[in-house]
Amino acid sequence: MNKPVERKNYINGQWLGSDKTFTKLSPVDGSVVCQVHEASREMVDQAVKGARAALQGPWGKMPVAARMALLKKVADGIEKRFDEFVAAEIGDTGKPESLASHLDIPRGAANFRVFADMVPSFGMDSYFLDTPDGKGAINYAMRKPLGVVGVISPWNLPLLLLTWKLAPAMACGNTIIAKPSEETPSSATLLAEVMHEAGIPPGVFNVVHGFGPDSAGEFITTHPLVDGVTFTGESGTGSAIMKAVAPTIKPISFELGGKNPGIVFADADFDAAVAGIAHAIFSNCGQVCLAPERIYVERPIFDRFVAGIKAKAEALVMAVPTDKACTMGPLISREHQAKVLSYYKLAVEEGATVVTGGGVPQFGDARDGGCYIQPTIWTGLSENSRTVKEEIFGPCAHIAPFDTEEEAIAMANDTPYGLASTVWTTNLSRGHRVAQAMHVGLSLVNCWFLRDLRTPFGGSKLSGIGREGGLHSINFYSEPTNVCIKL
Repeated sequence: MNKPVERKNYINGQWLGSDKTFTKLSPVDGSVVCQVHEASREMVDQAVKGARAALQGPWGKMPVAARMALLKKVADGIEKRFDEFVAAEIGDTGKPESLASHLDIPRGAANFRVFADMVPSFGMDSYFLDTPDGKGAINYAMRKPLGVVGVISPWNLPLLLLTWKLAPAMACGNTIIAKPSEETPSSATLLAEVMHEAGIPPGVFNVVHGFGPDSAGEFITTHPLVDGVTFTGESGTGSAIMKAVAPTIKPISFELGGKNPGIVFADADFDAAVAGIAHAIFSNCGQVCLAPERIYVERPIFDRFVAGIKAKAEALVMAVPTDKACTMGPLISREHQAKVLSYYKLAVEEGATVVTGGGVPQFGDARDGGCYIQPTIWTGLSENSRTVKEEIFGPCAHIAPFDTEEEAIAMANDTPYGLASTVWTTNLSRGHRVAQAMHVGLSLVNCWFLRDLRTPFGGSKLSGIGREGGLHSINFYSEPTNVCIKL
């Protein structure tokens, strides 16, 4: 039997193993993907001190143009090893190869290029101040790196969301302690190899593997020499991180959970709305922060719309990820499968009509050892039911009718979350009006998962703190200093 692949920690330019390892299993068939070396507190401390030294040394003193050139070399390195990154993403997540190769890896490379081009173009404030002696003073602001940044990234879009944070942070001159999810260690480890090959100085980018409490996540967030923390993931974990950083008052940037609404009006392009909503519900097996789990449909088209989504769900192909016919992979883990199945059971207990799905598919092959789950649609639930109120993060949604625009807006906003919404209508005024009425960070009209990377992205309420994208990312990863010169 071949020895499992090992995923070690990358600390201050060196690959370090640990006495403590854990096993990553394939969500496709339950086989061993790799053995992962869990970073100790001492190893995280070593990474932080190496990052601090790089910040005060070669990286901090490097000219901006040289730093941007290195980031573009990282992008080139990702593309050079494109197939390896695709295989790493598939191995960890089980997502279809078409998704990894058309979204995750291209965006991972693009993030470095976008921010390498963007950061040098942003200016800062400059003012002339009159003084009593008539000579005046010049005030100008300059940006400095935030410092050593803890980057804690999720498992659903591992490379894409990691680089979405790394690229602006590194472009601003920060050094990084990255902790990928314990469920997806591979692409972050491969990225460390690319960073090394590109010539990123030791200590600038560090990868430490592990979990949250009493592991790498906690060791990062409580370390006194970490200057800021950015996290994408579950709202409860965000709350725990807030408590961890409170004693040292570290800046935080959180993109957290959501229970996103979709609103479909009777005047919508029906076929486009069905296709768009179905794609939004089932993409990446529903494991997307922007996915809508509550769909509100104007009553005249309700029955037809439910039938259309049912047909889309039942047409999904749950094959192995490398099969070109595959359109939906498994959930990330047995643990998450059990969580989603508990909601499938709860929905029935709460009185849902199961339009389609509701269980685990049977294949009669190795996939039965994986984490596949049926795409599921419900109707008939109360708006106060737990199934409608709580984030599930699986390939499922509840569809309910509405009669007026005001009713749809009220139901859509009746949630403690506030990440994203999607509205479908051919009425231009209504599209603007309803999108602006949503209590979310991202309002989409007649589309889903479409956004200019320069625009603000993030959520309100339980869905997060702060915004990422363009200047909004730069503002988090840099500290402004005002300089006043008396003339």
